[in-house]
Amino acid sequence: MKILLTGHKGYIGAVAGPILRAAGHEVIGLDTELFAGCEFAAAAEIPEVRKDVRDVSKADLDGFDAVVHLAALSNDPLGNLDTGLTYEMNHVASVRLAELAKEAGVRRFVFFSSCSVYGAAGEAIHDETAPLSPVTAYAESKVLVERDLALLADEHFSPTYLRPATAYGASPRLRLDVVLNDLVAWAYTTGRVYIKSDGTPWRPLVHIRDITAAVLSVLEAPQDDIHNATFNLGQTEENYRIRELAAIVAETVPGCRVEYAPDGGPDKRCYRINCDKIQRVLPNFRPQWNVRKGALELYEAYRAAGLNFSDLECGRYTRINHIQKLIETGRLDTSLRWTRQMALVS
Repeated sequence: MKILLTGHKGYIGAVAGPILRAAGHEVIGLDTELFAGCEFAAAAEIPEVRKDVRDVSKADLDGFDAVVHLAALSNDPLGNLDTGLTYEMNHVASVRLAELAKEAGVRRFVFFSSCSVYGAAGEAIHDETAPLSPVTAYAESKVLVERDLALLADEHFSPTYLRPATAYGASPRLRLDVVLNDLVAWAYTTGRVYIKSDGTPWRPLVHIRDITAAVLSVLEAPQDDIHNATFNLGQTEENYRIRELAAIVAETVPGCRVEYAPDGGPDKRCYRINCDKIQRVLPNFRPQWNVRKGALELYEAYRAAGLNFSDLECGRYTRINHIQKLIETGRLDTSLRWTRQMALVS
């Protein structure tokens, strides 16, 4: 299968691209390289188109069997930087990409939504039929794309919506603005498992390699099984309170202690998810990771790389900090496009 993987140089994409290729697929990446210079480790190279997803043309999609769409402003703080821009990039550009893919004869479109669409869900465990209650621009953009892609579905075009739990795991394009990665990084570099809330909110978690395994299962499944279908992506037993994650990290990283921020209050993003559907409908999807195993992987990766607290302070592994620096130094304009000077250098 020939696959266009958008956002292939992002946190998940840098892991997913080589795995999809190893499974026998022809993979072409598409990325605007917003996070060049944020490398944590060397990444395997794949053929690519360097382009902003807002600028994709039908010609870019000709000849592909599937699109796996990861590219987006990828978390709540970045989404809140400019909510209008979040709408433009995450919603409008995603729907346009799907429309062009359909015109080009692409049959499968795997869209990365998010379990944050459930928002302030409290103690309830939500399956895919639960009401949506997004509380951020990022989550709202995902809801809108799911709605609009469903209108494109027909016998020739099959969108599938994956709602991953909060991702974790080592990647060549590491992120430290996701909870488990952040907790382990603080524990390793400072000796503190630093909790910025009161520790009570629920989070479902999923490893980025299990996320990629789910993509492979969707691509290889009979079309009827995945046509216009939504899947929570994770494991039902992998729902944790933040304080439970902190305890696991404290057991994993030697000599560290749990510490709460003095002004840490409740976080309104609180949700648990049921993931029985994906394992029922896609029997080839068998997750291999859990939080305890992932915390150990992260600890060993940080130790091998010599991660230190200055790496946390400089912000290159935190999406919003990196983007703000690019804007402040004139390399990006406020629409998150490379400036003319940077384009000439490239």
